[in-house]
Amino acid sequence: MTMRRILVVDDTPTNVKLLVDLLQAAGYETAAARNGEEGLEMVAQVQPDLVLLDVMMPGLNGYDVCARLRSDPVTALLPIVLVTALDGKDEKVRGLEAGADDFLTKPIDRHELLARVRSLLRIRALHQEVEAQRLTQLKRFFSPPVAAMIASGELDPMKSHRSEITVVHLDLRGFTAFSESADPEDVLGVLREYHASMGALIVRHEGTVEHFAGDGIMIFFNDPLPVENPALQAVRMALAMQEAFADRAHAWRKLGFELGLGIGIAQGHATMGLVGFEGRFDYGAVGAVCNLSARLCAEAKAGQTLVHQRVAGKLDGQVQGEPVGPLELKGFPRPVPALLVTAVT
Repeated sequence: MTMRRILVVDDTPTNVKLLVDLLQAAGYETAAARNGEEGLEMVAQVQPDLVLLDVMMPGLNGYDVCARLRSDPVTALLPIVLVTALDGKDEKVRGLEAGADDFLTKPIDRHELLARVRSLLRIRALHQEVEAQRLTQLKRFFSPPVAAMIASGELDPMKSHRSEITVVHLDLRGFTAFSESADPEDVLGVLREYHASMGALIVRHEGTVEHFAGDGIMIFFNDPLPVENPALQAVRMALAMQEAFADRAHAWRKLGFELGLGIGIAQGHATMGLVGFEGRFDYGAVGAVCNLSARLCAEAKAGQTLVHQRVAGKLDGQVQGEPVGPLELKGFPRPVPALLVTAVT
């Protein structure tokens, strides 16, 4: 079992030594800070499981430190015990308003100290277990960094917003004929290999999966995590996918399965947010850029990656390829110019 770490914040050395000695004797790991400012720095450095916080300190007092910790999503639920020589009702009300979980009155009683610490650490452990389960569920739909941001409260996917994103659509060529002639077990086996191979590359390139739909996959870049050059990141991922897929296709061909991969990439603004229903939400994008990526994907032949002219313009000099089109795409009133990308320079 991991040893729990407790931070003691007090400007009186004798008080610090007393608390540290009592906690270490009970089997806890400890750290100490001499004032409120140092306490905030130590919280970020040592990431304690609980803070024992003196109220009366020069500079930032205990109430100020407590309020600062509660205002930060990372430490909003960190257990805080205010340690005070004051025993007035008004002082406790002020502490509760600042966000304290409990109080200890000086002089410190050893049994009371350890009882309160154990109680709050049990609550902390339960909360961490719930958060770990939530993070595991979030990772089903988001890349690990995004899932961690949502779990910590840094990102609220419930709030819809506009964002410029690069959208990538994948689709298998020859899949309909294959699924109609092959045994269901073979179809599922191919899909599992395909999803596993593509999924690993999506995570490696920090893309966000919008959905898996049989042989079709939609990914976007630059939301919820900003990407310095989302178009370049998307093209690099797409070419890595084509290379990885070629290896899989060679093995499937020996089994009589003729499959290829087509990819379409577009960039533009979309509305981002959660879509779905209670118990089954996805983080999705809505906008013409999504349709454009899907139409380009549908035009791509096996082994081809087609990018919209806007994407190609942002990558001028960074990719190799040849112009394609203008393409007559369903749902778009004017022909769409595109580039068949073959390499990143």
